[in-house]
Amino acid sequence: MKFQNTKYLYISTLLAFILIPLGGLTTDIYIPSLPAMAEDLNVPVEKVQVSLLLFMVSSGFSQLFIGSILDSFGRYRINIFALITFSLASFIIALVPEIYVIYLMRIVQGITVSLIIVGKRAFFVDLYKGEKLKHYTSLFSIVWATAPIVAPFIGGYLQVLFGWQSNFYLLGILTFIILFFELRFTGESLQNFQVFKRKEIAAVYRKMLGTPDFYLGLIIIGLSYSLLVIYGMVSPFIIEKIYGFSPVVTGYSSLASGIALMSGGIISKLMIKKGLFTNINAAIILQLIIVFVMFAVTSKYDGLVFLLGFTLSLHLLSGFIFNNVYAYSLQRFTTNVGIASGLTGGGVYVVSSVAGYGLINVFEIKDIQTFAMVNFIIVVTLFIVILLFRKAIVSNTDIPSHLIKSKI
Repeated sequence: MKFQNTKYLYISTLLAFILIPLGGLTTDIYIPSLPAMAEDLNVPVEKVQVSLLLFMVSSGFSQLFIGSILDSFGRYRINIFALITFSLASFIIALVPEIYVIYLMRIVQGITVSLIIVGKRAFFVDLYKGEKLKHYTSLFSIVWATAPIVAPFIGGYLQVLFGWQSNFYLLGILTFIILFFELRFTGESLQNFQVFKRKEIAAVYRKMLGTPDFYLGLIIIGLSYSLLVIYGMVSPFIIEKIYGFSPVVTGYSSLASGIALMSGGIISKLMIKKGLFTNINAAIILQLIIVFVMFAVTSKYDGLVFLLGFTLSLHLLSGFIFNNVYAYSLQRFTTNVGIASGLTGGGVYVVSSVAGYGLINVFEIKDIQTFAMVNFIIVVTLFIVILLFRKAIVSNTDIPSHLIKSKI
């Protein structure tokens, strides 16, 4: 067994941060290409959107369960296998442009991405403790937000210059390069392997998912991210088909959205000493005000400026809420790190994909007014869940004191 060499810990930490946004990169890089893919594959737009859904659902559900595997069998060898498989799946999508092959490979990508990012999140809890661990976990959502920033921006240009297949060639090449560095500098980070006992593992899952503040936290981060999921799915068609702009403009709009998300995460990190609820209470109230104004204004006015103005404000506040609750959830249970990491990451994708894709199909978002209505529904639901989350924390005396500065 090749264990992590402390001599290369800095490089391994950097590689872990590079891989954490892989899920978002895989989701967002071909967003500007969705209309072109539908035309090239000769399928309805909805069928191309399903490829996004399949990736998110497979990634989300697999993250829910693979934590126990990583706690029992380690991180390193599974990570190497997942990187190889992910790279091959990316090349197959580019080389075999058939919708059902794409569906299958997107599922494969979803599962392998889960193995990679859950293991990398657990890497930090394996090797860091105390304030340093808290510092790194508070950076997770900020680093994760780099994908919505750079992916559609790059994807828009790739679409215009080389076509949609180039997005998947890039994913395959990048992961192959990272694989080389992983083999050279990283190793197994898990020191104490858990015996794989199904009954005991099932009991751990029941305990975590039966803890109200934990499962409500998963719903909060999932709903926060669903605002970005919905925008990612519908913005190419609104911007390119209704407003008549190119995929490059879609890429720039997604770039701005990602910057807003990351900015919210950075602000929340700077305000981390203010206390959990001091932060998220203010953010959700501002979101409620914005969606009310958005719904009223877009009933009379339309255009890219209004779409981006309201969207960026909502996404900044989503990043703020997400970062606070994500860091809380990830550190809630430290005994079974892989399971907690998997449930936290999986919860984001499961909740956001179900909420996002469900609302898109119910309301058939074709204009800015319907988009505003869907945002309104999500934010109101998020407000209610945050109230329940606060109540769950106030009534629970077993929560580690370092997770929250104040319970009110």
